[in-house]
Amino acid sequence: MGVLFGYFAAADDDDALGAIVRDDDEPFGAGYDGTEVKGIDPIVTLGPAEELLTGRSDAELRADRRRGALVGMIEDGEVVVLALSDVFRDALARRGDEALREVAERWAAAEEAFHGPADPDELARFLGELAAIAVRSTARGAHLYCWVCP
Repeated sequence: MGVLFGYFAAADDDDALGAIVRDDDEPFGAGYDGTEVKGIDPIVTLGPAEELLTGRSDAELRADRRRGALVGMIEDGEVVVLALSDVFRDALARRGDEALREVAERWAAAEEAFHGPADPDELARFLGELAAIAVRSTARGAHLYCWVCP
């Protein structure tokens, strides 16, 4: 079936834990702004897009202590929450649809990110959704996160 990834905004790390530790049936829990996608993990797969959007090198991305930091997990990794960098959030929030489309086309060609051909239209749609969340989270002073559910 594939791994499901949920990208969302939360006020801080403690608030982000509420996206996985809750009693409701909503994908992100009540009050979270997010989107779900299969197969786009926040480190390996999303890395080339983050490089393209931020202008940071792979080494700079790896040096960012917030990027991919484990925020929490339940059931020995049944679901985990990872932080995304604020630099990435800000870069997403500043980009328009045309710039995101260009990044999606270049990202789709990144052999290290995908195990086969990637659809630039689907990647552009995902980046557009993530950018919209980034715009709203920046306005609220919130951060971006990803929950992972194998």
